[in-house]
Amino acid sequence: MPEAETLPRHFMKKGYWAAGAGKIFHNDQPDPQSWDDYYPSKKKHMPDYFRPKPPGQTVNMPPFPNMYMDFDWAPIDQPMEETGDYKSVSWVIEQLKKKHERPFFLACGIYRPHNPWYVPRKYYDMFPLETVQLPKVLLNDLNDVGERAREIAHRGGNYHKHVTEAGLWKNAVQGYLAAITYADELVGLLMAALKASPYAQNTIVIVWSDHGWQLGEKEHWRKFALWENVVRNVLMIKAPQGTSGLAGGSPAGRRCDRIVSLVDLYPTLLDLCGLPAKARLDGHSLVPLLRNPGAAWNHPALTTYDFSEFSVRVEGWRYTRYIDDSEELYNDDMDPEEWTNLAADPKFSEVKKHLAGYIPEKQAPIAETSYKLAPHHIPPFRSKEEYRAFKAKEKSGKGTKPYPQPDPWTIQLFDY
Repeated sequence: MPEAETLPRHFMKKGYWAAGAGKIFHNDQPDPQSWDDYYPSKKKHMPDYFRPKPPGQTVNMPPFPNMYMDFDWAPIDQPMEETGDYKSVSWVIEQLKKKHERPFFLACGIYRPHNPWYVPRKYYDMFPLETVQLPKVLLNDLNDVGERAREIAHRGGNYHKHVTEAGLWKNAVQGYLAAITYADELVGLLMAALKASPYAQNTIVIVWSDHGWQLGEKEHWRKFALWENVVRNVLMIKAPQGTSGLAGGSPAGRRCDRIVSLVDLYPTLLDLCGLPAKARLDGHSLVPLLRNPGAAWNHPALTTYDFSEFSVRVEGWRYTRYIDDSEELYNDDMDPEEWTNLAADPKFSEVKKHLAGYIPEKQAPIAETSYKLAPHHIPPFRSKEEYRAFKAKEKSGKGTKPYPQPDPWTIQLFDY
């Protein structure tokens, strides 16, 4: 996307010093022109992480064909101060101790709780295995969804089957709990450093995650799906008094239950910092909600997975349409675990029709990149026709792979 202007790059053009550390862009896909400075470097965004075994080997999860080999967990006997994420956080803390002549855009990407969950042992000790609770699940939860949704739940070799057959469900959940607690402590160190810095009263803070996770709900693990546990994420914003676009600052400790999206962060930061609005941004400034968390809001959150697969979330409802035209509709107020698919119920046809109206009709062609596929990668289909042809070949017994594997890798872009 050569014409795209990233958020830090835009702030650089507006006179800000932009710097960061850790996973802001994807691991091995840095963008040097987006930063004045970066740790470990502009061309290496990820610090080194300790691995109990060499890459490609697991500690606890028995491998299976095409498994993502970082789907693993283990306590490590290494102090937090020697971990990669701590080094990223420490570098950002050092920037907060310096005197800056220009306003700054400072980003810190904490890699955990991304797999593998190799974090210091003390975090595992906080969650003794006998106290670990499994997520809420419904037996035969996939019975009321379409074939495509079941494919997605079991994508990449059916992780849930392998975890449960190995008797490791609780162990994996323990690893996740340890990893998020490790990350929480690092966020706390950052906030404490900001509070102790000269910038405590004039710095906007946004804490966010890039997606949610599933730990066996709907027989699904990881992030590749369109259900609530995957799509919902963490988002916290604090604007201090005197902020250019919100002079009174944001109210402390207030919860906002409106449905927003991560694409809203770009226009929100421009608005808060008093910078001109930028054309061709899909998001909406969240300043009205920061001013009044109960304000009216009429913008759905739209999430996409594969070609022509979208999930629309508004207050109370989620509607999803897949590449095979199967549908799901959930009342998330009454059914927060999304156990009952209401899409076939005629009583909700108007709700479904309304939410379907938010799905874009026109989609841009796939943009080819030089990024190479790993064995666990599953690229998108190029069209519904390609998907139907693949399914026909699969059902005839002629299909040899679960998904097409084009090379180079392709990424789906959408033209709204």
